[in-house]
Amino acid sequence: MRLLRSLIVALLLTTPLHAAETYDLIFKTGTLDDVAEDAELHYQRQVVVAGNPEFAARNTGEVELEFAPDDMAALRFVKGEQYRNLGRFPATVGNPIIMYFVETVLRDVAQEAGGSPFYIRNRIKDALDRTAPVEDEMVAFGSRQVAAKQITLHPFETDKNRDKMGIYADLALTFTMSEEVPGWYVSLSAKAPGADGAAGYSNSLVLVAGGESR
Repeated sequence: MRLLRSLIVALLLTTPLHAAETYDLIFKTGTLDDVAEDAELHYQRQVVVAGNPEFAARNTGEVELEFAPDDMAALRFVKGEQYRNLGRFPATVGNPIIMYFVETVLRDVAQEAGGSPFYIRNRIKDALDRTAPVEDEMVAFGSRQVAAKQITLHPFETDKNRDKMGIYADLALTFTMSEEVPGWYVSLSAKAPGADGAAGYSNSLVLVAGGESR
């Protein structure tokens, strides 16, 4: 996890200016500024790995965000009665759930496809370098529909090593974001179809509750 976190930091620091719209929406700053300090955000995490169901089951659960002293935001993964701390991040920068999402996708793809985390990081960086369509959508949040923006990236779409990536050659990262939900991110998902059209790999985080005081 420490290695992958350093890769994410490098990705953020090396995104060029001409990808500003894509980058600024996905890694928007200040997304926790309007969330009460005594509130929590809850994200349902669902993982599917067709070739490794035990790994998928272990990593399916809930990710909770709460504020900590010194303007920090703390993440933890919860599964039933058990939990593990995922780290603390500066709340003034933005919602760290985006960092956690990309980090876990890097880890999963590197583990399952057998590739280098550095190589996968660079392909995601390249995808951010390209201008991606921003779709305006109405999406469900609780019992209501909210206006959202959605961006989908295909990191290996034109990669010269697609034939070595297996199902991950068609990996799609979809970011759904809205000003109308606390913390900015409605959902984050990474999907790669299996050979039979079913889900070969899926890693999703969906905001199921948030902004309520504890």
